[in-house]
Amino acid sequence: MKFSGSRRRFILAGATLGGGLLIGYGLFKPRDFLGDPQLLPLNADEVALSAWLKIAADGTITVAVPRVEMGQGVHTALPMLIAEELDADWTAIKVTQAPIAAVYGNIVGMVDTTPIDEANRGPVGVSMRWAYARLARVLSIQITGGSSSVRDAWLPMRTAGATARLMLLEAAALRWNVKVGELSAHASVITHTGSGRTFKFGELAGEAAKLTPPTQIDFKSSTQYTLLGKAIPRVDIPAKTNGAARFGVDTYRADMLFAAIKASPVFGGVLKSVDEEALRKAPGVVHVVKLDDAVAVIAETTWHAQQALNAAAIEFDGGAYAKRSLAGIFDDYARAMAVGDFFGYEDIGDARSALTKDPVIQAEYRAPLLAHACLEPMNCTVRVDVDGAEIWCGNQAPDLMRMNAAHALSFPQEKVTLHTPYLGGGFGHRPEPSTMLQAIKIAQAVPGRTVKLTWSRAEDLQHDTYRPPALARFKARLDASGNIAAWLHQITSPDGVPATMARWYPQLPLAGPDRTSVDGAAFLAYAIANRRVEHCAVAVDPLPIGVWRSVGHSTNLFFVESFMDELALAAARDPIDFRLRHLTARPRESALLERLREISKWDTALPSGRARGVAFGNAYGSIVGQVAEVSIVGGALRVHRVLCVLDCGRVINPDIVAAQLESGIIFGLTAALYGEVHYDQGRIKQNNFGDYRLLSMADTPEIITHLIDSDAEPGGVGEVGTPAVAPAVANAIAALTGSRLRSLPLRI
Repeated sequence: MKFSGSRRRFILAGATLGGGLLIGYGLFKPRDFLGDPQLLPLNADEVALSAWLKIAADGTITVAVPRVEMGQGVHTALPMLIAEELDADWTAIKVTQAPIAAVYGNIVGMVDTTPIDEANRGPVGVSMRWAYARLARVLSIQITGGSSSVRDAWLPMRTAGATARLMLLEAAALRWNVKVGELSAHASVITHTGSGRTFKFGELAGEAAKLTPPTQIDFKSSTQYTLLGKAIPRVDIPAKTNGAARFGVDTYRADMLFAAIKASPVFGGVLKSVDEEALRKAPGVVHVVKLDDAVAVIAETTWHAQQALNAAAIEFDGGAYAKRSLAGIFDDYARAMAVGDFFGYEDIGDARSALTKDPVIQAEYRAPLLAHACLEPMNCTVRVDVDGAEIWCGNQAPDLMRMNAAHALSFPQEKVTLHTPYLGGGFGHRPEPSTMLQAIKIAQAVPGRTVKLTWSRAEDLQHDTYRPPALARFKARLDASGNIAAWLHQITSPDGVPATMARWYPQLPLAGPDRTSVDGAAFLAYAIANRRVEHCAVAVDPLPIGVWRSVGHSTNLFFVESFMDELALAAARDPIDFRLRHLTARPRESALLERLREISKWDTALPSGRARGVAFGNAYGSIVGQVAEVSIVGGALRVHRVLCVLDCGRVINPDIVAAQLESGIIFGLTAALYGEVHYDQGRIKQNNFGDYRLLSMADTPEIITHLIDSDAEPGGVGEVGTPAVAPAVANAIAALTGSRLRSLPLRI
């Protein structure tokens, strides 16, 4: 693979941007991949060769990672991209969190939201992705999410590594007065082939940094890889096992105060009254802060602050939303469906006309409200002075957090220092600025003091930005051969991404279709001659909704793959065979399903009382299939085994991929079996893990993962294990009992 051009502009020949989008010269002007080396702070013996890496005299190579580490392994996988093309000694690699700068903006994450089929390579598809990529360049959001970290880094970080390698080779050639072609690099050592002379990278870094970056780069072929595809141990594991790792909740400063908060239990409610004098007299209390919808206590310890709040006489006024409920939301959905104000994301053939013929198969599915339930509760530490602020906060979008903090403080952004520690889980909750904005208001009450706000578990569950509930209705008809002749899929839910963006950019009017609402429902791999997928956006105010691990895929794949099994039953077909009949034009998908059939031993009999179910889908540039084995013992459902096959293109680190699949399956199985937020009388009823259950180790099934070898561009990994497990289990239950469960969580 080669591309040429100046440092400020490259011609990309065969390079890809997210899911195989081809980018050509003249169609797209990519960001300056290398960035400004001055972005990286340097010690006395270090030099930066780009915004992505610096090298010390002793050969230590520090890689700037633009995505945050929240358990998904980016502090290992992304440096591997640079180290491979640099030909670096992996043991010399260190990691630092990248600063806030436009060069680190996530392009692929934005392109993924384009409301068009990824397989569309025509003028419309290319133009729309180009427009979204241009918008992504303007916004340059440093967000971690959408299973986009490796996909977005695939080109710029390899570019940085390959460029640095060539600069080091050129520096050696100049020192020895030889041709670059006579030199080779391996494990951070440059060798002159003819003489055997060597230089270590650290000996040449200063001279290399003075050179002009090359205009032509040759990336390695996969056969030359020494790191990529290998199970390199994660760099964050030692610190996370010996207790040295620091998360946001671990932030500590010598002068620190601690805060707890109690917000209106009714969304949209306001603070009515509080006995401030009694609160101030409580042990350890330093200050009381009243907000429009909450009361915060600043104290000597978090325990003192929380105890004072627990004992306080506080009244809230729920206002017009005190009667709001989840049942009422689903009533709103049903009314909206009856009106039929849908936005069509996909319209192939004429599904409605094709469905005028009998027999028509119909079904309705529901998905509940869900919380993120990160094990590390929301927290933020803030120190506000007259001329600036310092903030420590686990987050998924540091640039957006700093922007919102600066706006709240009326400071220029350069006056706000934001630290991003490890995250104890994110799942789509930690791009949200709400906890930080609360912490800023609280810290402003005691200027010059550092204040750490920690939400209680109840606050965390009851004031989340939830995965929205969804309602889906299907109509389908089979032809004489038992294939799907017509398919109509109608979905009703709020638009989650615009809700999240409105909290980032409250001054901007945001409207338009939200692709994530139909992810997993529209643009399926299945060939259906007459297919329409449409969405009706219904507001659920004042309930705060946002994005949740795998976003629309988490609900829509349950709907789609459950209904596919219903159609397979109606056609008297084996569920895998039925799917394969609709994938004849999709060889990668077909190959994955065949592999899944093989490793799950699908065609062999199970012991009496057990059954299998299958689910399959495309997400984030990857293809995933799962088979679940279940039984019912003593009236209780037991999931014994989940087998997962993934085609994510080029595998960077197989151990990280397997761990993410296992994590996603456990996360999705928790939601499938137990996940349901109870919303009634304007408030969330649950307050801890005792009534918002997580999957225990004892109930976790055996999980077997299999990765398909591929030279395709990398696909996403962090979220793809989650969506398929619920329909796989539901389909297994139907096979076992003959009864179809169409609502989550799955209750037998």
